[in-house]
Amino acid sequence: MSKKTKYAWTLAASLLLAFLLLVPHHPFRKVSYSTLVLGRDGELLGAKIASDGQWRFPPSDTIPEKYRKALINFEDRWFYWHPGVNPVSALRALEGNIRAGHVTSGGSTITMQLVRMSRGKRRTLWQKVIESAEALRLEASMSKREILAMYAAHAPYGGNVVGLEAASWRYFGHPSSDLSWGEASLLAVLPNSPSGMNPGRNRGELLAKRNRLLDKLLKRSLIDSTDYLLAIDEALPASPHPLPSLSPQLTATLTAVSSRASSRTSLRASSTQTRGSALGTVVSENNGRIVTTIDAHLQERVEAIADRHSDDLAAQGIADLAAVVIDIESGDILAWVGNASPYRSRPGFQVNIADAARSTGSILKPFLYCALLQEGTILPNSLVKDTRINLNGFSPENFDLTFSGAVPASEALARSLNVPAVHMLRDYGVPKFHELLKKAGLTTLSRPSSDYGLSLILGGAEARLGEITAAYAAMAKSYLSNSDTSFVLHDKAALWYTFKALSEVNRPDEIDWHLISSVKKVAWKTGTSYGFRDAWAVGVDTKYAVGVWVGNADGHGVPGLTGARAAGPVLFDIFNALSGGGWFEEPRWGSYITAEVCHESGFLRGASCEDIDTLMLPKAALRSAPCPYHKFVNGKSVFVLPPAMEYYYRQRHPEYTGAEDAGSQQAVMEFIYPEEGSTIYLPRETDGKRGAAVFELAHRSSGETVFWHMDGEYLGETKFIHQLRLSPEPGEHTLTAVDSKGRSLSISFTVSPSKL
Repeated sequence: MSKKTKYAWTLAASLLLAFLLLVPHHPFRKVSYSTLVLGRDGELLGAKIASDGQWRFPPSDTIPEKYRKALINFEDRWFYWHPGVNPVSALRALEGNIRAGHVTSGGSTITMQLVRMSRGKRRTLWQKVIESAEALRLEASMSKREILAMYAAHAPYGGNVVGLEAASWRYFGHPSSDLSWGEASLLAVLPNSPSGMNPGRNRGELLAKRNRLLDKLLKRSLIDSTDYLLAIDEALPASPHPLPSLSPQLTATLTAVSSRASSRTSLRASSTQTRGSALGTVVSENNGRIVTTIDAHLQERVEAIADRHSDDLAAQGIADLAAVVIDIESGDILAWVGNASPYRSRPGFQVNIADAARSTGSILKPFLYCALLQEGTILPNSLVKDTRINLNGFSPENFDLTFSGAVPASEALARSLNVPAVHMLRDYGVPKFHELLKKAGLTTLSRPSSDYGLSLILGGAEARLGEITAAYAAMAKSYLSNSDTSFVLHDKAALWYTFKALSEVNRPDEIDWHLISSVKKVAWKTGTSYGFRDAWAVGVDTKYAVGVWVGNADGHGVPGLTGARAAGPVLFDIFNALSGGGWFEEPRWGSYITAEVCHESGFLRGASCEDIDTLMLPKAALRSAPCPYHKFVNGKSVFVLPPAMEYYYRQRHPEYTGAEDAGSQQAVMEFIYPEEGSTIYLPRETDGKRGAAVFELAHRSSGETVFWHMDGEYLGETKFIHQLRLSPEPGEHTLTAVDSKGRSLSISFTVSPSKL
């Protein structure tokens, strides 16, 4: 090979290498993009502006056909035939510039314009040469479709609007896929001179430029006369539209996590959150697009309902409201209102309260009831104790400050009675319930179960609305599933009775669904936290789970803020806006057992029970105890409760005759307060002296006289109402009561000095 040949090959190789290394494969690799949050069908829910302050949406692989035709016919008719540089156009531009004596046309192709946008250099002859070389390189490494897509994503549209998609939303309020011919033509001509030609200035010149392009499209038979006339009549946009802002708190949460995540492939991969959290809405994240499970159309309806109720509640000093809708079958979160009425500025309105930990109130009671049924500790209507209680200083009360003595477990749940719930939790065990709730998806129970104690069932713990709603949804799915489920509550009969009890909760609209067949039947539960700080309502049918929280983000309470009054109406308005859904069919045979149950006590039939029901029951029901309240007295079956339960029960049940029928075979006295072996706390009074407690006794004979003694010292006597206010010294004590017939009862208790 001759020296000249070697030199030629070396020169060619050097030029080729220089050509290959001239520009990077992606000319915009250092550009920042907006982060988009999309609905399940790709609808834009919200967006976060790019780090450089530009509304620049991530590039898309698809280009709307109308825009593609308009752009090519305006900028580069021979785009599909040239290699990046069009010699004919370049020569024509050169000739025109020479004749005019100044630059009138650059002869740039779309590819060359794309290179110029990526470089951001001043227009000079030398830069034009570089742009031409880079355009050739770009055409060699990318397809025509990719070049068009990149151009559409990075073309300037005036102000801080960059790219076709951002411009379509800002100027027309809809995605580029919905562009009309007039809109597509306007966006095709606008980048030609974005600083001086935008919808806010030079409108006549801009309109003429658009219409000239439409004339060209008509003459080239790319649009018909009807489309042309419609497009010509379209007015220019008056001002930029705001970007969609559905569930702004959700958008803020997801985009914030996205910006912190080291991996840009999936938010789920970088999170341990449950499906009931804001991150649980994420399907995928790729290239700045976060795809969620949110149904945009449903989100709009739910937001409208939430905003309307929130605005009404604001007049009562209740500022914030959150709501979540979950699809039972898939577990997908379909709507997420992080905080309603974001347009109403107030402290905390930007808080994603649906993902915030708040005091649970009574909203956890259905899980306890179902768990007790599932393990056979109680039956659906077993009488549970509802009497005054003090457990080492913990003295819960029912919301109405009354006691029922004994109440069916299902009614206790439907009425959300606190005292029976505490008795049931004591029977079930706080550690077991604590573990059950964590398995159900509550991630906020970070402390040991002993820290919560029995208050766990009354709001002593905190939970997120999204997670609570997801746990209710999981219960419904567990019941509807035809296969075994791993959810912690899975016995179909136990779940059925739980839903049945929850359907009896008094509705805020005061509609009796038993009488009106068209009324949607819902299993729902309310909750109200201590101090009226949090109001909850969560419900399920066969298709949806809906959760609502109402309160103030800053935590201050409002008298009268309750789940039934504040959150319940929102819940039912949302359910009424949902399509489909129905009531749970009774479980099929094989999912339950049948057994005889005492009609009066709700326990399994005992030897003395005569009024019997045959019920389907959870499989573990046979572990339950037989009826403890029926006794044979003088050959007759008698229903008799222990004295403390009887004391309250007969006040609500005038038909109760157990006290008279029991005779001398039953205990006649029982201490209501304190309990045997309990520890009580006596706080200081305002004057610094040791406080007192009201000691209480139940006696079957209301007119009986009772004589009180403590540690062998006589204290006094009571009649009719057996209560005595005492202030014993710290330490151990024995309290004794003796009635006029000499019958006595004693208990031991301890007064703790820790709270003196």
